[in-house]
Amino acid sequence: MTDEARTELKGTVFHLKDLIGYQDGAVSSRMILSRPVGNITLFSFDKDEGLSEHTAPYDAVVTILEGKCEIRLSGETFGLKEGETIIFPAGAPHAVSAVTRFKMMLTMIRE
Repeated sequence: MTDEARTELKGTVFHLKDLIGYQDGAVSSRMILSRPVGNITLFSFDKDEGLSEHTAPYDAVVTILEGKCEIRLSGETFGLKEGETIIFPAGAPHAVSAVTRFKMMLTMIRE
């Protein structure tokens, strides 16, 4: 999404989960805000899709917008559903797996 398209979202009312659709057999993403201090990105996951274990150098807040997923964080597994949020500490290994099709918002805060 271009900066111009993201600007069109400013000052409007919308449902975050409506800003991204599903793609069969894939994980999709759409950045809705990008600043030097951090980003807000929406993700959609088809059932059984996911992100393999990785780390990030910054804290990240994940909020489930629709559906159900399983999140592995520092060796512990969490089942999350719509409306629930988890914070990934900087440097903590984490992975995401779709139990059903699901959408999430990732807010990455840089130091």
